[in-house]
Amino acid sequence: MTFKFRRALLLGAAGLCLGFAALPPAAGAEDQTRLDSVLVTARPDPEDPPAVAQARKRLSETPGAVAVISSEAYANRFAVGLNDTVRDVPGVYAQKKFAEDTRLSIRGSGIGNSSHNRGTLLAQDGVPLNEADGYGDFQLIDPLLARYTEVYKGGNALRFGGALLGGAINFVTPTGKTAGADNLLRVEGGSFGTARVHGEIARRSGDTDVFVGATLLNADGWRQQSNSSTARLSANIGHSFGQDREVRLYVSGADLKQQIAGALTQSQALNSPTKATAANLANNYGRNMRNARASLQTTWRLSETAVFEGGVHGAWRDLDHPIFQIVDQESRNFGAFGRLDWTGQIAGHEADLFAGVSYRIGDLDARQWLNLRGSKGAAQAFSRQNAEALDVFAEGRFFVTPRVALVAGATYGTAQRDYRAYKLPGVATSFDLAASRDHDWLAPRIGLLFQVDQDSQMFANLTRSVEPPNFGAYSPSAAAGFASVVPQKAWTGEIGARGRKGAFAWDIAAYRAEIEGELLSFVVDPAHPAATFNADETVHQGVEAGLDWRFSKRVRLRHTYAWSDFHFEGDAQYGDNALPVVPEHLYRAELKYEHPAGWFVAPAIEWSPRGPFIDYRNKVRSPDYAIASLGAGYTRDGVTVFLDARNLLDKRYVATVNPLANPASVTAATIENTAAFWPGDGRGVFVGVSGKF
Repeated sequence: MTFKFRRALLLGAAGLCLGFAALPPAAGAEDQTRLDSVLVTARPDPEDPPAVAQARKRLSETPGAVAVISSEAYANRFAVGLNDTVRDVPGVYAQKKFAEDTRLSIRGSGIGNSSHNRGTLLAQDGVPLNEADGYGDFQLIDPLLARYTEVYKGGNALRFGGALLGGAINFVTPTGKTAGADNLLRVEGGSFGTARVHGEIARRSGDTDVFVGATLLNADGWRQQSNSSTARLSANIGHSFGQDREVRLYVSGADLKQQIAGALTQSQALNSPTKATAANLANNYGRNMRNARASLQTTWRLSETAVFEGGVHGAWRDLDHPIFQIVDQESRNFGAFGRLDWTGQIAGHEADLFAGVSYRIGDLDARQWLNLRGSKGAAQAFSRQNAEALDVFAEGRFFVTPRVALVAGATYGTAQRDYRAYKLPGVATSFDLAASRDHDWLAPRIGLLFQVDQDSQMFANLTRSVEPPNFGAYSPSAAAGFASVVPQKAWTGEIGARGRKGAFAWDIAAYRAEIEGELLSFVVDPAHPAATFNADETVHQGVEAGLDWRFSKRVRLRHTYAWSDFHFEGDAQYGDNALPVVPEHLYRAELKYEHPAGWFVAPAIEWSPRGPFIDYRNKVRSPDYAIASLGAGYTRDGVTVFLDARNLLDKRYVATVNPLANPASVTAATIENTAAFWPGDGRGVFVGVSGKF
C-alpha cells in the first residue's frame, strides 16, 4: 500500500511537471536575490523580492514580535526541518530530535510536551497543519516548498484566530508569479548517507499561474535506527479575475518513513551518542506516515476599502508508528475560514480592521497492536477521537496621530473533544469508555504601535492566551477516563522595538507571561508516552534580540540571543524552581563575507553557556555546549554550488531533553541514568548544487 502511494505521488509529480513544462515561462518572475534577513523592520529592505517585501510590510503593522524568513535565507545550506528554517529567529527554540522531528518552543510554549508539537499553530498558506484538537506533526513541513515563512509570536498570531501561548508559524507556498525561478533543480548529498533532489517549475499563461515542486530524500542518519526516506509533492494553481481578485487551489502529498533512535542517558549521549536505545533498535521504532492535503482559497476585493479572504480545506493522514506498541492511526480533518480586511478612516483618522472566523473538525481512528520487532502482533486497543474547534476573531488599529496607533482585538473560541474506546475480546487492558469535554473562552488583546521614524518602530501589547488540552494531554484510561486537566490560561505582556539605521538592523522584545494551569508533561518511563498535569502558577519571561551589523556591502555579522526565565511560582511541590528543557541563555552568531566574484563564506557558532535543567526538582542540568559551523558557496550564471559543514569540532553535546517529574527521593545519579537526553548530531558535511533556468 505504501509503495503504491509513493509511486502514485511520484507519477503525479512527473505528470504535473511534464504538463506544466509545456506552458511558457512565467513573465516577470522574480530575480533571485541573495537575501537572508529574518528581521521585520519599519521600512523593508529594498532588495526584498516583491512577495517577501509585501509580507514584511504586512507584519510590520503588528504591535508585537514577528519575523519573515525568505527562502533565500537558507537556499545555500542544507535545510531539512523546521529547526533549520527558524534557527535565526530570536526567541524561537527549535532543536532536532530525529529526522524532521523538532523540539519547538516559542516563549516556553509546549515546554512540557515530550513529543511532537503543542502550543504553537503550524500552518501552510494560512491553513492549519495541526489536527483539530491542536496536535501537530513537524514531518509535514518541507522548507524547500515554502517561498517564505512567517513567525507570529504569542498573541501576534490573532490574524489566524486561536489564542495559543506560542503563536503561529505559517509556511507560504510559491506561486507561478512569486517563485524564484521558472525552473529549478537542486541536488544535495553528504554525511550519514544523505542524498536529496528537489525540483520546481513555475509558469504563467494569461491569467493562470502554476507552481509545482517535489522533493525526494534518503538518509541513513548519524545514529543507529535513524534512517529517513521521504517523498513530497506540492502544487499551487491560481487564476486571476483582476487586481486583488483570484482563486487558488493548493494540493500537497507526502510519503514518509523515519526510524527513531530514542533518547539516551547522559553518559551515553556524551560518550556513545550514535547508539540507539535498546528497545528502539529491537522493535524497529519509527514514524511512517502518508498524507494528502488540499485547499481552495480566494482573495476578492469587494471595494476600495475592503478585501475578503476565505477558503475550505481538507487533509488525510495515515500513521504507522511502531513504539512501545504499534500505533496505527487514520485521521481526516476539514475546515473553512473567512476574513474581511478593511482600511479607511474614522473621524478623520486612519484606521484598519480585520475580522474573521475559522472552523475545523476532525476524526481519528486509533488502533494499537503488540510490537513484534516492528510487526503487528495481537490487537491491544481501539478508539475513535473526534474534535471540533471554532474561532471568531477581530482586531483593529486606530491612528490617534499619524505615528501612533492604538490596537485592540479579541478571539472567542470553542473546543470539543469526544472520545470512544472499545473493549477487545480477550484483551484485559482494553476497555469500553465514552468521554467528552467542551470548552469556550474569550481572549482579549490591546496594544500600541509607535512609528518613531520611517526606519524604526516601538510596540507594546497585553494578550490573553488559552490552550485547551488535546487528546494526548487527556491520556484517557480505563480507571479514570479523561485525566483531570483543564485549559492552560495566561496573560502575556510584551514591549519591543525594531528598525534599520545605517549599518544596523535590530529586533528586540521583552515579555512576561503569567500562566495558570500550564500543561506540563513528564516521562513515566522510557518506553511509554508522557502523562500530563496542570501546574498551579508559572511564569515565562525573557528577552529575545536579533542584530544584523553590516560592516560593509560585503560583510555582515548576525547576532541572535534569547534569555528565557521559565519557572514555577510558589508551587506546593517545586517552589520557585526553574522549568526544564529550554536553556536560560542561547546565543548564535554568524559572520558572512560575500565576494564580488560570486562566492561567500560564513562561519557560525551556537552557544548554550549553561544547560537547562532536566527535572522539575532542579537536581541535574544538561551540559553546556558550543558548536561551530561553516557555510560557503559560489554562484555563476544561475548555478550555485554550496557547502554546509556542521559541528566542525565533532562536539559531543545534548541538543534537547525530555522533562522529568521526579519524587524528592530520586537522586541526581538516577536522573543522569534515565534515557531523557537527545544527543546532537556529530560532524556533518553536506554539499549541493542548484541551477535556475
